[in-house]
Amino acid sequence: MSLAPSLSELIARARSDLRMGMPVVLRSDSGAALAIAAEDLSAARLDDLRGLGEAFMAITARRAETLSARAYDGDLARLILPDNVDVDWIEAVANPADDLTHPMKGPFQSLRGGKAQCARAAIALAKSARLLPAAVMVGIDNAYELAATHGLTLLPVEPALPLMADLAPLHDMIHARVPLLAAEKSRVHVFRPDDGGEEHYVVEVGRPDRSKPVLARLHSACFTGDIFGSMKCDCGPQLNAALAQMGEEGEGILLYLNQEGRGIGHANKMRAYSLQDQGFDTVEANHRLGFEDDERDFRIGAAILKEMGFWGVRLMTNNPKKIARMEDQGVMVTERVPLKVGENRYNEAYLATKARKSGHLL
Repeated sequence: MSLAPSLSELIARARSDLRMGMPVVLRSDSGAALAIAAEDLSAARLDDLRGLGEAFMAITARRAETLSARAYDGDLARLILPDNVDVDWIEAVANPADDLTHPMKGPFQSLRGGKAQCARAAIALAKSARLLPAAVMVGIDNAYELAATHGLTLLPVEPALPLMADLAPLHDMIHARVPLLAAEKSRVHVFRPDDGGEEHYVVEVGRPDRSKPVLARLHSACFTGDIFGSMKCDCGPQLNAALAQMGEEGEGILLYLNQEGRGIGHANKMRAYSLQDQGFDTVEANHRLGFEDDERDFRIGAAILKEMGFWGVRLMTNNPKKIARMEDQGVMVTERVPLKVGENRYNEAYLATKARKSGHLL
């Protein structure tokens, strides 16, 4: 019956539940588990979880490395939750904010038997919800009964994980004329994904000819840089310079992708900034939080370009990974247009790290 939620809708529901501090039921071929995002866990729900069995905490291998915990599952670690710890301890394990002032959180005992698919799904959901990639979990036998009794979302793990890794179809919901200071003849398009994720936006300057490569910029949203003029990054100047050049040429495509903080979300970006204040560089900060260097999905930009009828671009970027991803996805990059603007005394080290560790062409 079409009234029942599809798998992608169940994933969206589970993502939303985790953001609200609700538990979700994850059912794998090798077992089932109840999972709650670590950063939203209440004392009452921790007690309820412990009443169901031996609780454990799922964290990424990046976070496990910082904590000197064994990641027997490769990309993640499942830490046995000691009986005497509370939600503050769990928050400290998930969040590196106080790592330097309170470094001794272990020793940790990692699970090494059984399957980790439910833990893998919990971390993937937390990441997609823009939460810290950590979950408190407990294995359960009665997945269907528990979900039905408590009104919880039940998600089948094996089909859900590859669907979460796939790019959801994007649709141009609406576009309208929006005169900009840099380019009066502009239209803004709103692209919405099928999976309930964030919308993405496109500024179309002029009427670009679809038969030739278009001047294009893949710009990841940066609330602090684009709106407030933060000098910790070069995002705002890059955005303005890209639009200005498109305005001068009379045409161009600026893709404004909702992937704040290299895809980790605004709250986690602020956590990374706090870690940078403690002396860690931008890559180290991401790793301590449990993320990879860059969690963005540039396939989104390629999909939007193809949806709009473009086959090739003159890409305004300093990031070779954007070029590689465009070409992987069937969008030809005929020219790299450098975009070296916005360096100042507050972001010198940040830009140097991007060049040294992330390969940016600066």
